[in-house]
This record gives sequence, structure tokens and C-alpha cells, in this order.
Amino acid sequence: MSKKKGLSVEEKRTRMMEIFFETKDVFQLKDLEKIAPKEKGITSMSVKEVLQSLVDDAMVDSDRIGTSNYFWAFPSKALHIRKQKLEHLESQLIEGTQKKQSLQQSIEKAKVGRQNTESRATMLKELEGLRHQRNQLKTELEKYQECDPEVIEEIRQINKVAKDAANRWTDNVYAIKSWAKKKFGFEQNQIDKAFGIPEDFDYIE
Repeated sequence: MSKKKGLSVEEKRTRMMEIFFETKDVFQLKDLEKIAPKEKGITSMSVKEVLQSLVDDAMVDSDRIGTSNYFWAFPSKALHIRKQKLEHLESQLIEGTQKKQSLQQSIEKAKVGRQNTESRATMLKELEGLRHQRNQLKTELEKYQECDPEVIEEIRQINKVAKDAANRWTDNVYAIKSWAKKKFGFEQNQIDKAFGIPEDFDYIE
């Protein structure tokens, strides 16, 4: 019989947050060491470490009253943190768009292999990184749809702006590929390979 696989660190963190969100209560460490193993399958020996990692990431609040430490976390704060992350991503997309506009002027006169070719590859990697972060945050937000409808709707609007900005970048990448193909006679697969463009590169639906 195979040995049962234990929970990963991220799974433990997620289940620990569920305890706070489902109960909306304040706990001491000793309380969580009793509740977590029974209700969420988190071993009592790892409760303290998991809890501290959540406190360090500002996902769980803590305070000392007398000789005891108390811990709590509410869904509204989690939503606020994710909203801040989305706003940060939006700021990065705006900054990236400005960099792209500046780079576009030099691309018109550029030749393959010159320094700005490396810049385009770097910008493409940054774009893919931002898309990945946006998709991760979108997945996380789906967990909190019933917590605060107004905040969720606002975040969705911000997410739409970020998506539109990313697709504008995709337009420009295709424009650069078309220009390079006409200017230098390269095949599309040669251009993709030269600039490190993945095969599944496409617009965000």
C-alpha cells in the first residue's frame, strides 16, 4: 500500500486561511494547533510555522494582549491585498507600454542582431511575466467572489484594463514580426526563434 502524500506548504497555508475565513474568529496558537489537524488535516507540529509565514506575508494579523498572542484574518483584507497587487500590475503595464512606444521609434530603423533586438526580447519576457501574474491573481480572486461584490466588480474592471493593455502589446509584437519578415525576408519560425517567442504566443481571451 502506497504512503499517503502529505500536504504541500501552499496547501497548508490555504487551509489555514480557510479556518479564519470560515469562522471569522480570533484564535491563540494553542487553539489552532487543536483545530487545524482535526478540520484541515494540518499536522499540529507544522501549525506554528505555517501561521508565522502567513503573518510574515501580512495575510494574518496578530497582536499580543497580556501574556498571550492572538491571530485573526478576514476576507475583506484578503480582497484589499489582491486589489493592491492588481493595481501594481496595472502600473507595470502602463510603464511597459511607455517603454514600448519609445522602443518602437528605434525599431523602425533597426537591423536584426543590433542591441534593440535584445531589448525586444526582454520586453517580451516582461509581458509574459505580467500575464502570468495576472492569471494567478484572477484565479485567487475567484475564491472571494461572495465576500464583497462592489470590490470584486472594481477589481474586474482593473483586470479588463490590464488585459486590454497586454493585448495591445501582442499587437505590437505581431507588427514587429511582420516588419522583420518584409524587411529581411525571414520566415515566421525564424523570427520566433530569434526573439524567443513561444509557439503558443497569442491574444488573451
